Amino acid sequence: MDRLWKPSVTVAALIERDGRFLLVEEETDDGVRLNQPAGHLEEGESLADAVAREALEETAHRFRPEYLVGIYQWRRPDGRATYLRFAFGGRLLGVEAERALDHGILRALWLTPEEIEAERERHRSPLVLACLRDHLDGRRHGLDLITRCP
Repeated sequence: MDRLWKPSVTVAALIERDGRFLLVEEETDDGVRLNQPAGHLEEGESLADAVAREALEETAHRFRPEYLVGIYQWRRPDGRATYLRFAFGGRLLGVEAERALDHGILRALWLTPEEIEAERERHRSPLVLACLRDHLDGRRHGLDLITRCP
């Protein structure tokens, strides 16, 4: 019998302030890469709670998701994984300046869309640019699009 295939469900935060977006520089198996604050959905967690948690853990910034930018599917070229990413935009609530960042996160940084585009070779995946472009194009879906059944 074939094993059951499952995509990796992830969340990402698109956090904008004064025309710049909050990204993380992180250690990966492929070297140092840039990504939105992002990570995996944990068991029992809502998507909205997951993205707020990941943003805090990776950047020390408190984030409240207010809308869904989009849902993205990407398969790694090496076939090791397929990701199903839920990307959220929302409000920055503050920073916990003394908070340590997650293991593997080198730093959080604010970049303009042009700077992000120029660093394309260092993106963790093509999802970084796809989400950014959709956000800049004004894609906004209400959180009521996501139904969590008891």
